[in-house]
Amino acid sequence: MQPTSKMYLFFFMLIPFFGQAQKKVSSYLLAQYNQTVFDRTLGNNPWGVGLESETYFNTATKLKPMIVLSGTIYLEDDKVYRANADGTLINDVRGVGTLFIGSLFQPTKKIYVALVAGPAIIGSQTLLGIQSSLGYYFSTRQRCTAKISYLNVFNRDKTTKQNFGTISIAIGFKLF
Repeated sequence: MQPTSKMYLFFFMLIPFFGQAQKKVSSYLLAQYNQTVFDRTLGNNPWGVGLESETYFNTATKLKPMIVLSGTIYLEDDKVYRANADGTLINDVRGVGTLFIGSLFQPTKKIYVALVAGPAIIGSQTLLGIQSSLGYYFSTRQRCTAKISYLNVFNRDKTTKQNFGTISIAIGFKLF
């Protein structure tokens, strides 16, 4: 066998070893349904739908840093005018956008828990939000996932300092 053919054979034998390395970043796209748990204008925004992107950085440990970007729109409205004691309008929630940073803890190959926090945008307000999630991968290859999350946005209503809270159910697939 010629030296160049031995070299090519050697490199072809190494390809499976390089293909088995875990990627440094994993990203998922999820579709979600949100049910409002509490809000001052709960009747004007009882439920919503949205998209969420989760990106986390694979590390050698079970704790992984993650970034969550999501957007939700609230389609239902009971058309009731809600006002403060002084007669000013209480704005209802038409949509929520979030950009959260936090950690994902994965005790097993199929189950994960995440806690993220950061800015949440409701109308023209940028507020502090926090989200906790419990997720499940349908296989050990982690291509499809489902999760249930709780989102709390602090001081949504400036006059009463009331929070905005939702529970969401999401299902998604791995982008890369």
